[in-house]
Amino acid sequence: MVTNAHYDAGEIQDPASRETALFARLRSLLNEAQAGAAALRQQLEGVATDTLVDRAALQRVPVIRKGDLLALQAKNPPFAGLSPVKPGTLKRLLVSPGPIFDPEGRGDDWWGSARALFASGMRKEDIVHNAFSYHLTPGGHMMESGAHALGCAVIPAGVGNTDQQVEAIGVLKPTGYIGTPDFLKILIDRMAATGTASPFRHAVVSGAAFPASLQQEIAGAGIDAYQAYASAELGVAAYETSARSGLVVNEGLIVEIVRPGTDEAAADGEVGEVVVTRLTADYPLLRFGTGDLSRVLPGPSACGRTNMRLAGWMGRADQRTKVKGMFVDPAQIAAIGRKFPMLGRLRLVVSREAEQDVMLLKAEAATSGDGLQAELEAALQAATRMRGTVEIVAPGSLPNDGKVIADERLVA
Repeated sequence: MVTNAHYDAGEIQDPASRETALFARLRSLLNEAQAGAAALRQQLEGVATDTLVDRAALQRVPVIRKGDLLALQAKNPPFAGLSPVKPGTLKRLLVSPGPIFDPEGRGDDWWGSARALFASGMRKEDIVHNAFSYHLTPGGHMMESGAHALGCAVIPAGVGNTDQQVEAIGVLKPTGYIGTPDFLKILIDRMAATGTASPFRHAVVSGAAFPASLQQEIAGAGIDAYQAYASAELGVAAYETSARSGLVVNEGLIVEIVRPGTDEAAADGEVGEVVVTRLTADYPLLRFGTGDLSRVLPGPSACGRTNMRLAGWMGRADQRTKVKGMFVDPAQIAAIGRKFPMLGRLRLVVSREAEQDVMLLKAEAATSGDGLQAELEAALQAATRMRGTVEIVAPGSLPNDGKVIADERLVA
């Protein structure tokens, strides 16, 4: 029986029934979508759709990885031949760093974020402060659509303008927060400094690391915060629940864990790359490799939801790294190197300071004169849309290991 603890009956259905329904929907969707999606046809070459009856059969289909999208979209703009519909029929055409172009289709809760918000305790007529960006990127729209599906009112705050946001919070008194955990801490600190009482009681955070120390600080402020695993291509793929034991996979998705560097399923419990098939008619992603590492947790969730559970984000299978909710790609660092041919190796080090993501670009150069450091800091900000610092190091001092981005953040 569905109670107020679950969004709908789909969350507590028999796992075998869910699996059968997912693969039936997959076959139907692929039969409809192939005619208008050249990349899907190529991906399915040699594989008959009516044979895709289970996960073992699905492994015959090659994985398309997120890191390939930039090149694929350049060859076949705007969506690499992965969407069977005309761009003008979509609701929004969005841009992520790279640039990578992302569609948003029409329909309620197209991104699947409502379940994550519901699991955090947000309900109809709640006021929700959405601090994900609304400028070009999908984050703000992704989470707003779920809040609207629940019947919540949304403050479209976006990022920045902290004082103005705190002023609005003081008047409008939202009980829910959606955004990165880093920015939630900034808002909490600013409210404390200005004597503004925090009205937040529930939060869904994503896009950045959420270490135990920050979890404790936010809980200490009276906020019940839950994590969501989301991407611009997939929407919300998994979300934390009251069980506080891993992330429950969202309905309407087929999630696999594959051995990094292969398209083959990893053994039960083994850490591997998260690969997702999204059953959405206007953007049906088939075996989409996220580049994120995780593993499947055994057994059902104590919250009663019966879908697969992931252990959460456990690092990157590639070097593409999320910083402050935005991806940084090795290609962006390579582009900086091309602008400054006097440099040797470059390495972007991502770490945490004062519960914030920080970037340090180490650059090999024979000299640091003539304002080189300042020029590189400006180039880094232009390439990534985020501020970082630069350290000039001696030629030959960076390891010759092919690593361009080093993520030194601790995973909780």
